[in-house]
Amino acid sequence: MSENKALEKVKKIINSLKATLEEKTEAPKKEPGIELGKPHSLAFQLIGGRIERILPLFKDLDESLYKSGIKVNFKAYVSLTVFSAILVTMATIVLVPSILILAFHMPVLPTLLYSCGGGLFAFAFSIIGFYVYPIYRADKLKRELEDELPFTTGYMAILASAGVSPEKIFYSLANMSVPLAISYEAKDVVRNINLFGLDVISALEEASKRSPSEVFRETLEGFISTIHSGGNLAAYLREKSKQFMKLKRISLKKFSDTLSILSEFYISILLTGPLLFVIMLAVISMLGGGFLGFLSSELLLNLLTYIGIPVGAIIFLIILDAISPRW
Repeated sequence: MSENKALEKVKKIINSLKATLEEKTEAPKKEPGIELGKPHSLAFQLIGGRIERILPLFKDLDESLYKSGIKVNFKAYVSLTVFSAILVTMATIVLVPSILILAFHMPVLPTLLYSCGGGLFAFAFSIIGFYVYPIYRADKLKRELEDELPFTTGYMAILASAGVSPEKIFYSLANMSVPLAISYEAKDVVRNINLFGLDVISALEEASKRSPSEVFRETLEGFISTIHSGGNLAAYLREKSKQFMKLKRISLKKFSDTLSILSEFYISILLTGPLLFVIMLAVISMLGGGFLGFLSSELLLNLLTYIGIPVGAIIFLIILDAISPRW
């Protein structure tokens, strides 16, 4: 009986080995190549190993990425910047001559000049756009945090007065139903505590280093100092909420004055100015006016109508969004 049991065990082992060998032979082998995924991942796979020399040119971008909340590696972001700039430049060099020749019937030599100039402009504009975007995101996050501080500190003061611990305060901020910028910061604090095993003080110090807002950083540092010294956390948060409310009233008064000035600029630059320019070009075109350099009056009119005015309006909206308070 013992020999039969031993033979059965040996047979089971052999069968299991055969099954594993069959699975390995049947499993498809992954051929080395480029995996399609997120744009920054694809750009890094294509040109990530060839941009080591130009990384020092983007050294200021690393800190902006860190503070903007963009979850992309520095080298991958630079790869995406260069790759996108090359694609935009090639598309511009191909599209500009096609449009100018087919739609506007321009000569070949001016078309080639416009194509080269448009390609250089597209390359520079793409690089500047990718470089400025993290700075814009960091500034936007800073403004949102500072706009929310008068209300979030008051909310935190209520929780601290009820005896809620600091960890639970940030857990409550992270799970608020209203999407706030402070909620994303609180989620990072909760993640560092629950997932990475940091204590609340270390997690708050990490959030303080990462924050683009100096005011929010000082608030977190005061929060940490109050915990260290065993002070009254509720009293500290109430006092901070009062200070931020006073600053909020002052900033809203300044914004109303700035908005009146911007409205005058908008009327004069984007309404009156283009209208006069369009009338002038239309009259010149009707009278059979000549070229202004390589550009005809009709081409200038089309460029102003379909490119100049929309781009000016978009720039104005970006400026308005950059200075507008959220609360």
